[in-house]
Amino acid sequence: MSALPATAASTAAAGPPPILRVEALDVRYALDGAVIAAVRAVSLQVAAGECLGIVGESGSGKSQMVLAWLGLLARNARIEGSVRFEEQELLGLPAAALNRIRGSKLSMVFQDPMSSLTPHVRIGVQLGEVLVHHAGATWSDAQRAALHMLERVRVPDARRRLREYPHELSGGMRQRVMIGMSLMCGPKLVIADEPTSALDVTVQAQILALLREVRAQSGLSVVLISHDLGVVASLAERIAVMYAGRVVESAPTLELLRAPRHPYTSLLIQCAPSLHGARLDRMPSVQGLPPNPLEPEIGCAFAPRCPRVSERCREERPPLMRIDGVAQVACHHPLAP
Repeated sequence: MSALPATAASTAAAGPPPILRVEALDVRYALDGAVIAAVRAVSLQVAAGECLGIVGESGSGKSQMVLAWLGLLARNARIEGSVRFEEQELLGLPAAALNRIRGSKLSMVFQDPMSSLTPHVRIGVQLGEVLVHHAGATWSDAQRAALHMLERVRVPDARRRLREYPHELSGGMRQRVMIGMSLMCGPKLVIADEPTSALDVTVQAQILALLREVRAQSGLSVVLISHDLGVVASLAERIAVMYAGRVVESAPTLELLRAPRHPYTSLLIQCAPSLHGARLDRMPSVQGLPPNPLEPEIGCAFAPRCPRVSERCREERPPLMRIDGVAQVACHHPLAP
């Protein structure tokens, strides 16, 4: 087994540069004299046309990380590191320049479409405004494009839906509208943050099928974020697992599911019975609680919950290392492949 420090540069494959490259990203908040560490030294990359899944429990830093990419964090956030999209640095970019990228080349589908859509504005207006603002389209052209997009994302009776308000649509239709809005300007990368968590199982499957279809049609890159490993595994070619603000494992999806190397990843898989088609009376869970982000980081953050913990784990934080080719793991005692 080879073990080398894992950075976005060291793990890049030969060929064109990744569409997104994140290096040593830190996100911290000052609160009443204390510091909350939300994201800690995250490095990752997304290739053109790839779907990267990011999975972890609530509070693991997934959403804070991608909001940092887009410049959407609260004002008291302190960000360090580098986020390069198509080789352009996003961190520190002036608001006007960042706004030209957001919604056109780089877009996001949020978890709750009801709070993301403007409640008092008709659907057609909200879709059309994206093209008018980012592409300088005329209003008549924007409305034709909005109708075409609703048909593309399989919103039934699309012409009528253009005239309706968000509250008149079902949850599944609102999420289809949000996906359509994210695609209006033909972006290179779409970030989907828990896009199915508020939907029932049947509608969830339909939304995932839609994302798969859109990728096949346009070849865009996708970052899919979820606490549900089963959802991520159904779409992503590669998965990064986050815990306490850090990436603790990253590998191609099939490799990660068949032979997880980090104990946390293994426990997440056991807690996702849908991956195995099992029907259980009681949903398993990872025992214990994540660390308090206000407390200093000493040793491995997962040590208090880990079945393989040693004294070294409590004293020394394991770095993210590249092992066996493309896989990465941050663990002093990784599981055998």
